[in-house]
Amino acid sequence: MAHFDFEKPIQDLLDQLEEVKKVHEKGKVDMSSKMEELETQILIIKKDIYSKLNGWQRVQISRHPERPYTLDYIENCFDNFIELHGDRTVKDDKAMIGGFASINGRSVMIVGQQKGRNTKQRQFRNFGMPNPEGYRKALRLMKMAERFQIPIVCLIDTPGASPGLEAEERGQGEAIARNLYEMSVFKVPIVCIIIGEGASGGALGIGVGDRVLMMENTWYSVISPESCSSILWRNWEHKEIAAEALKLTAIDMLANKLIDGVIPEPLGGAHENPKETYSVFKERLISELNNLVDIDPEKLVHTRIEKFSKMGEFIEE
Repeated sequence: MAHFDFEKPIQDLLDQLEEVKKVHEKGKVDMSSKMEELETQILIIKKDIYSKLNGWQRVQISRHPERPYTLDYIENCFDNFIELHGDRTVKDDKAMIGGFASINGRSVMIVGQQKGRNTKQRQFRNFGMPNPEGYRKALRLMKMAERFQIPIVCLIDTPGASPGLEAEERGQGEAIARNLYEMSVFKVPIVCIIIGEGASGGALGIGVGDRVLMMENTWYSVISPESCSSILWRNWEHKEIAAEALKLTAIDMLANKLIDGVIPEPLGGAHENPKETYSVFKERLISELNNLVDIDPEKLVHTRIEKFSKMGEFIEE
């Protein structure tokens, strides 16, 4: 498993624990007490490190290669998933997936970005960066959900919309803007959850919801720390400073009233204990859907528009 620089004290103790276990398994020396001591130290240091994470460290965790992706959540939290393809205009964008599924017996429409685990998959999924046809596919599926009167669940995990020339020629900005407009008036519940990276309009293109939640170790911002650093300082060396200034963590976003809640992750991040992650995720999603499904559609739309309209308002004294 990949480890970060700030996890080095933990990794050093884990290496020691591994050596002690080898000695113990050979049966020549009883190392039980030493193993317990090291396990206790690891837990204490882990709690200390993860209670003081800064913005850049959260960004690193959100990018962990073993972190659960959209298809992992679909497989472990939903039933009867039927993937739907294509935007009926250009092609099927593999970076954006969607389809019908059920959760706790309730039918939903899932839409989300999907990254890849290896080089081949990442190329196939375009590193989780949708083209315009991806957002148009997402919109087509969400309109279908409205026709069938079923809730929409959006899982956000993207470093941004595809920045290529062809994407711009096919109307990347218009496709994202169209989604913002259309999602604001859908008469069905929409729950959006940032499960990894939430960068720029690429994330916002499926991010207008009645409930917008973030997993604990994720980020949501108009720009990535690296890009922000390259604009302000002409290099990536100040990405940590940029991450702090952007206030992009779940805690910051909640404090600024830009999201509605934070879903806790296991100690060490979602990749440390995916099974627990799926359990907490599923329980929270079911709860949010239960709270939304009985709200009058007109009130749902009014409340959604009002919520987003208030963002950015301030009084200068």
